Amino acid sequence: MTKKKIRRQNAVTYGIVILFWAVVQLMDRTGNLSSLFKGLLVPLCMYAILAVSLNLTVGVLGELSLGHAGFMCLGAFSGAFFTKCMDAAIPSVGLRFFLALILGAAVAGFFGFLIGIPVLRLKGDYLAIVTLAFGEIIKNLLNVLYVGRDSSGFHFSIKDTLSLGMDETGEVIIKGAQGITGTPRAATFTIGILLLLLTLFIVLNLMDSRTGRAIMAIRDNRIAAESIGIPVTRYKLTAFSISAALAGAAGVLYAHSLSTLQATSNNFGYNKSILILVFVVLGGLGNMRGSIIAAVLLTALPELLRGLNDYRMLIYAVVLIVMTIFNSSPRAIEMRSVWMEKLRRRGQGKKEAA
Repeated sequence: MTKKKIRRQNAVTYGIVILFWAVVQLMDRTGNLSSLFKGLLVPLCMYAILAVSLNLTVGVLGELSLGHAGFMCLGAFSGAFFTKCMDAAIPSVGLRFFLALILGAAVAGFFGFLIGIPVLRLKGDYLAIVTLAFGEIIKNLLNVLYVGRDSSGFHFSIKDTLSLGMDETGEVIIKGAQGITGTPRAATFTIGILLLLLTLFIVLNLMDSRTGRAIMAIRDNRIAAESIGIPVTRYKLTAFSISAALAGAAGVLYAHSLSTLQATSNNFGYNKSILILVFVVLGGLGNMRGSIIAAVLLTALPELLRGLNDYRMLIYAVVLIVMTIFNSSPRAIEMRSVWMEKLRRRGQGKKEAA
C-alpha cells in the first residue's frame, strides 16, 4: 500500500471522528439529543480509545493481552488521586485534569513497561492468562488500599482508615473498596473526541513509521525479523507500553466522568478486558477505524434498546453475529473487495468523463 493511499485512509478515519462530533453537537444545539445519549458520549470516547490502544497490541503486535482493564484502572486511580491531592495547589480544574491525563498515561505506561519485560517472553494463551491475572491483582490491591494525608505527609494502610494514624488535619483520599469520592467531573465529550484523535494520531503514525513496520514484521514472522537484526524485545516493549499508556489516559477520562471511582469488577474486572477485546476482534485486527465503529455501536446499542426489555439482548447478539460474519467470513471479505473495486472504477470513470 502506497503512502498516499495510507494518508488518504487515515484522513477518512479522522474525518469520521470529526463528523461524529459535529453531528452530535448539531443535535445537541437543536434539542434532538436525549439525556440517555448524552450520558453515553464520554463512555463512547473512552471505549473507542481503549479499542484502538488494545488493537495496537493485539492487531499490530500480534500478542493476546487481557490486562487492558488493569492499565485503565491504574490510569484512573492515579489521575483521580492527583486531582484530589492538588485541589488546593492548582485551583483550575481544567489544568488539574490535563496534568492528570499526563500522569495517568505515564503511570500506566511505566507499569506496562515493567510488566512487559517478563510477560512478553510468553506467547499465546500463557500471555493472555498472565495479563489477565495482572488486571485482577491491580483491582484487588486497590480494593484494600487506604491512603490518607495530613500535616506530616501521606499514610498508607491495607486494613482500615483508623490504622492510617493521621492527626486531626488528616483526610482520607483512597478509602479501600469505597474508592475515591469527590473527583471533579471535568471529562466532556469534546475532550474525549480530542483524546481519541490524539490516540489515532499516535497509533496510525506509529504503524506508518519504521518502528511500526518492524513491529508488524515481528507479528508476521518473529524468526525472520530476528534474522535480519530487528531487536524484537525492544519493539514489543515499545508497542505494549504505548498501548498501556493510552489505556491509562482513557482511565483518567473515565475517572473524571464519575463523582465516585471504585475498583469494582464491573468497572475494571476481566469482563471489561474481554469486552474491549470483542471491540477489537469485531472491528478487525489492525483496523483502527473498525475498532472505533465497533466500540461505538456495541456500547450504544444495549442502552438505546433498553426500552425493548424482552428483545434487547437478542438484538444485541444478532448484531454481534452479523458483524463477526461481515468482518471474518471469507465470502464477505471477497464481496467487500468487489464492491470497493466497483466504487473505485466508478470514481475513475467520473473523473475521466469530467
